[in-house]
Amino acid sequence: MNREDFLMLNEKIVYFDSGATTLKPKILSEATSNYYNHYSANAHRGDYDISLRVDKEYEHTRKLVKELLNAKDTKEIVFTSGATDSLNKIIFGYFKYILNEGDEILLTKSEHASNILPWFELASELGLVIKYIDLTDNEVKIDNINITDKTKVISLAHVTNVLGDIRPIKEITKLAHEKGIYVLVDGSQSVPHMKVDVEDLDIDFLAFSAHKMLGPTGLGILYGKEKYLNKIHPINVGGGMNSSFSYDGTREYNDLPHRLEAGTPNIAAVIGFGKVIEYINNIGIENIHKHEIELKKYAVSRLKEIPNIVIYNENTLGGIIAFNYEGIFAQDLAIYLNKHGICVRAGNHCAKMLKDEIGIKNTCRISFYLYNTKEEIDYLIEVLKNENIKNEII
Repeated sequence: MNREDFLMLNEKIVYFDSGATTLKPKILSEATSNYYNHYSANAHRGDYDISLRVDKEYEHTRKLVKELLNAKDTKEIVFTSGATDSLNKIIFGYFKYILNEGDEILLTKSEHASNILPWFELASELGLVIKYIDLTDNEVKIDNINITDKTKVISLAHVTNVLGDIRPIKEITKLAHEKGIYVLVDGSQSVPHMKVDVEDLDIDFLAFSAHKMLGPTGLGILYGKEKYLNKIHPINVGGGMNSSFSYDGTREYNDLPHRLEAGTPNIAAVIGFGKVIEYINNIGIENIHKHEIELKKYAVSRLKEIPNIVIYNENTLGGIIAFNYEGIFAQDLAIYLNKHGICVRAGNHCAKMLKDEIGIKNTCRISFYLYNTKEEIDYLIEVLKNENIKNEII
């Protein structure tokens, strides 16, 4: 699908690591280059034509993100440096000021580090209690969510980055909100691959990164309901987020969303991301999701032809496959595949507690996106069926 738009594919590689970061279409580099070469003024700081053009393009991207997520208002869309930054801003800018000692946070052991470590830090600081939702067949089931009178936040990935299980977020938010519990969603592996409607799902906060959906690195999105964003304490303060301040310490900060965007933003990235969202809209996010699921089903069926292959998430609905080759260490297998031009991820994938659930620390991960093909999968199977694979690795 649209493979001609991705110049890296001319390098004769098979790229199966889109869960880490996607390849970038030509339209992204063209947009960022155009900004740097023709109108590279700052944003929201000038009263001249090229600066006003920057403002228009920058805010147009915000509007596109708002429409992508079906948020109520562009005020609810904040640009950050990535999903990690977004999660930290939410956890330390909002929850730090409303949670108290003994309050409970519900996570899972399959969360990415960015949705674990900030909570560990805040728990140490405030005396919070971290609890984990048990998984059934590697998935979150609504019946496994054990809420108590102390539960204040449920913080989950919409789709996990190793097993690719899609969580029932709408049902979770309904259950949580009936008890006055906040829901924070890591959308890093869902927003790029499927329709995410924050209004329909009733999410309180959402974070994701542009680079995992064909966009630039160094750019993330923080979505929050306006009533909550208005109460976030800015972690970063300085230029661009204030309307006035005085020598005696009095200060007045801007309205949303600029109050949470201190300093010169990653303007080129924001503008480029806008072009990428339009590109994805033209393809259709539903078509991307359908394509990935077809590829996963095909890959699983082909991998099963190899007796030594162990698949850990055959039945999950995300376009991710976690597997191992019996008798071969995951990183060694990844290095072997690289010799044949195949790029996969190996290790614990920033989900270092998942071993407690699936019983193994390291796996190889295949993660698909719109540019992958069944022919690439066939080539992978051919390389894995090599009778001398263990000798070549040794």
